[in-house]
Amino acid sequence: MNLDYSPVLGEGGTPIGVIAFVVETTAKVRAERAVRAAVDALKAQTETLAIINRAGAALAAELDIDRLTQLVTDAGVAISGAQFGAFFYNVQDEEKGSYMLYTLSGVDRKAFVDFPMPRNTAVFAPTFSGEGVVRSDDITRDPRYGRNAPRSGMPAGHLPVRSYLAVPVTSRNGEVIGGLFFGHPETGRFDAAVEVSLQSLAAQAAVAIDNARLFQSVQRENRYRAEAEAALRILNATLEQQVAERTADRDRMWRLSTDIMLVATFDATITAINPAWTPGLGWTEQDLVGRSFMDLIHPDDRAATLAEVGKLGSGETTFRFENRYQRKDGGYCVLSWTAVPDDRFIHAVGRDVTAEREAAETLRRTEAALQQAQKMESIGQLTGGVAHDFNNLLQVVSGNLQLLMRDVAGNERAERRVSNALAGVGRGAKLASQLLAFGRRQALEPKVVNIGRFVTGMDDMLRRSIGEAIEVEVVVSGGLWNTLVDPVQVENALLNLAINARDAMDGDGRLTIEVGNAFLDDSYARNHADLVPGQYVMLAVTDTGSGMTPEVMAQVFEPFFSTKPEGKGTGLGLSMVYGFVKQSGGHVKLYSELGQGTTVKLYFPRVAQTEDVMAPLATGPATGGTETVLVAEDDEGVRTTVVEMLGELGYRVLTAKDAAGALTVIESGVPIDLLFTDVVMPGPLRSPDLARKARERQPGIAVLFTSGYTENAIVHGGRLDAGVELLSKPYSREALARKLRHVLTNQAQRNQTMGYRTIGNRTTPPPALPQDRPEEEAKLSVLLVEDDALIRMGASEMLQEFGHGVIEAESAEEALEALQTERVDVVVTDLGLPGLSGAAFAAKLRELRPGIGIVFATGKDQAPGLDGQGATRLLRKPYDGDGLVAAIRAVRS
Repeated sequence: MNLDYSPVLGEGGTPIGVIAFVVETTAKVRAERAVRAAVDALKAQTETLAIINRAGAALAAELDIDRLTQLVTDAGVAISGAQFGAFFYNVQDEEKGSYMLYTLSGVDRKAFVDFPMPRNTAVFAPTFSGEGVVRSDDITRDPRYGRNAPRSGMPAGHLPVRSYLAVPVTSRNGEVIGGLFFGHPETGRFDAAVEVSLQSLAAQAAVAIDNARLFQSVQRENRYRAEAEAALRILNATLEQQVAERTADRDRMWRLSTDIMLVATFDATITAINPAWTPGLGWTEQDLVGRSFMDLIHPDDRAATLAEVGKLGSGETTFRFENRYQRKDGGYCVLSWTAVPDDRFIHAVGRDVTAEREAAETLRRTEAALQQAQKMESIGQLTGGVAHDFNNLLQVVSGNLQLLMRDVAGNERAERRVSNALAGVGRGAKLASQLLAFGRRQALEPKVVNIGRFVTGMDDMLRRSIGEAIEVEVVVSGGLWNTLVDPVQVENALLNLAINARDAMDGDGRLTIEVGNAFLDDSYARNHADLVPGQYVMLAVTDTGSGMTPEVMAQVFEPFFSTKPEGKGTGLGLSMVYGFVKQSGGHVKLYSELGQGTTVKLYFPRVAQTEDVMAPLATGPATGGTETVLVAEDDEGVRTTVVEMLGELGYRVLTAKDAAGALTVIESGVPIDLLFTDVVMPGPLRSPDLARKARERQPGIAVLFTSGYTENAIVHGGRLDAGVELLSKPYSREALARKLRHVLTNQAQRNQTMGYRTIGNRTTPPPALPQDRPEEEAKLSVLLVEDDALIRMGASEMLQEFGHGVIEAESAEEALEALQTERVDVVVTDLGLPGLSGAAFAAKLRELRPGIGIVFATGKDQAPGLDGQGATRLLRKPYDGDGLVAAIRAVRS
C-alpha cells in the first residue's frame, strides 16, 4: 500500500490533527516486478542468444575438432551456469566399458584424474542411445542413479553433482556423435530454457563437427590424392618397365607354376592352359584348347561342376571347389579349384589334392580299423572267458560220457543215448571253437601248405558234404605259391564256405573252388587299412545261388548274423572264417549280387619255404603207459574225470587244484614223468611259470598244457609258442592217450640225448664221462639239423665224444646255407622241422649232394623214401650215442 500523511492546522496555524490517504499498490508492485523479471529474462535470453550467436559464428569458422568441442563445452557452461561441463565422444575404450572424454570446462582435468571415466550406466547410456535430453533437479534422487552394481553413484572425492543435464550431439544422419554433460552442486539449477538453449547449441555443434570431420576427410583425401598423384607420376615414369616386369612375372607364374591354370569361356570351352597340365595330367595345350573341359570331368561330378560354372556366370567367385579330372592315361585325379570370372572368361587355378584326399581316406579307414580292432579285442576277451568256462563244462560232460560208454558196453539203447550226448558235446565244442576263431583267440598251429594240393585232397569230403546235385569244379593254377596256415582251420573254413554255398543254391547248382597266386598292390591296400601289399595265395569259392543285397553284405561277417531260418545255423560260420583269415595275416573279399551268386575270396600271405610233409593221422588203438602224471586242474569236475581216464590208461596219477599245489608236489621229490596242467588257473603262480620251475626241479619232466582258452600265456601272435604242447578242451579219451604218448616219447628222446638216466621213474643227471676215449675211427663232419635245442645239444656232445666234428643247424634253411660253405660227410636230421620239413630238406639235399648219407632221427616208424643215390637210415627216438654212431656208420659204409 501507499500512505500519504498531511497535517490539519487550526486557527493560528497550529496543527490540530493528521489527514492520512491510503492507496493500495499491490497490482502496481506486481506489475513492476513482472516487468523487471521480464527485463531480466530478456536480458538473460539476450545474453544466451549472444553466446549462442558468438558460438555459432565461431563454430562456423572452426574446422579443428579439438578447439571446436572445447568452444562448445565452454559456451554450454556459460549458458547453463553449471559448475563444470564436459564433452564425451561416443566411442568406448578397448574394454567396451567407458566413454572417451574429449573436453572439459569449468574445472581443471586434475579434478577427474583419479577417477575412472563414465561407464555405460543407466544414467549415462540414454544420452548415447538416442533417447534425448536427460535433466534432473537432483540426480541423487533419480531412480536410475546407482543401479549399476558394484558401483552405486559417484566415487568418493568426486565433485558434488546434484543438478544434472545431458544433451546428445546428433549429426544430420542421426548418428549420436557424443554428449554434452553439465553438473552443479546445488539442486534445481537447470530449467527448461537452459535445456532448450543447450539443445540449440548441441545442434550447431553437430553441424560444426560434421563440417570439421568432412573437412578433415577432404584434407585426408587431398593428401592421399596428392600422394597418389606423386606415386602415379613416379609410376608413370617407369610404367613401361613395370608393365614389362609384371608381364614377365605373370608369364613366369603361368609357365613355372606347379598348379594347373585354365582360361575358359562360360560355355566351358578351353582357351588356354599352362604347361603344368602336361606333367600333372599328361595333357598338352594342343590336346585341350578348343575342347570343353566338361569332357574331362568324371561323370559323377559333371552336375555339380555345371552348377558351379553357373555361379561364375552370375559373377560369383569360386573359392574352393573339388571335382575329378581325367588324366591322359585314363585315370582320374582330384583337383581343388579357385576361380574368378570377368566379362568374357573364367580364370581358374587348380591343385591336385588326390594324395591329401587319399591320406584323409586312409586316416578314416585307419580309425575305423582301430575301432574294429578295439571291438574285436573286447569281443575276444568276452568269448575267451566264455569259451574257457564252457569248454571246462564240456570236458566234464565229455569225459564222463566216454567213461560211461565203457560201462554200458553191450547195452545198445544206452550206447545210442551216450553217442547222441557225445555228438551234442561235439557241437558245443565246435560252437566254442567258432567263438574263439571269430574273436581271433584260437591257438593256431600253422604249417607250410600248398593249398592247391590241400584242396584237391579234400575233393571227396567236399562232395559228400554238399551232395551230388551240386556240380563241383576245382581250378588250381600252375606254379602255385606256398603259404603258412593252420591246415585244420583252412579245412574248416573251406567246408563252411561250401556248406553256405550249398544252402544259397538250395542244394542244386554249381560250386567253383579256385586257387591261384595274387598280388595285392599299394593301390588296393590303400582302400583296406588292415592289408599289407604283397604276394598272396588266393582261395576263392563261387556259387550260383541267390546272391546278397548290399545290406546283407555289410553284416555277413558279424557274429550271430544269419539269413537262414531259425534253427538252421548259428550265424558264426562266416565270422569264424573271417577271424581265422585275419589271425593268419590274410584278407577277405566278398563279391555278390542279388540273383547272380556269391564269391568269397580268402587271401593268405605267400611264404618262400618248401611245403611241410603232413604227418598221417595216427591209426590203431590208443595206448596208455605206466608213467607218473601230475594233473594240475582247478575245476574239480574236469580234474576228477581226467584222473579216471588216465587211471584206465594205466598211468599213475597225482593231482593238484592249482599251480602252487602242483609245485609243492614237484618239490616234494616225488618222481614225475609228465606235468599235465591247465593254462588258466587261479592264484599268483601262472602255468608257464609252473612249467619252468618244474623243469628246474626235475629236468627230465615232460609238460603238456590243456585249456579251453589260452589267453596270452602260451600263445602269442595267434600262434602256439615254440616247443609248447597243447591239448585243447574238450578232448576225447583217445586224443588224450595219443597226445600223452607223443609228448612222453619226445621227452624220453630229450632225456636220452642229454644223458639223463632213468632209475624207476626218476631222471638223474648224466654220470661223469669216462677217461678213456671211444674206439678211434675216421673223423667225420656231421651236419646236425634239429630244432629242439636240448636234443641238438645232447646229440652234438655224443658225436664229439666219438671224435666227429659237428655243424649245428636248427632249421633246414640254415642247414642249406651251411652246405654252401662247409664240408659235410653225413647229415643227421629231424623230420618235424619248422619251415622246410625234414623230408623236403632231404629231397633238396639229394639234388645238391646225390651221394651223401642221411640219418632220419624221428619218433615215427618209417622214413620218407628218396630217389637217387646215397644211403638213408631211420634212427628211432629216443636214441643213445651208440645208436647214433651206428646209424652214421651204416650210411657211410
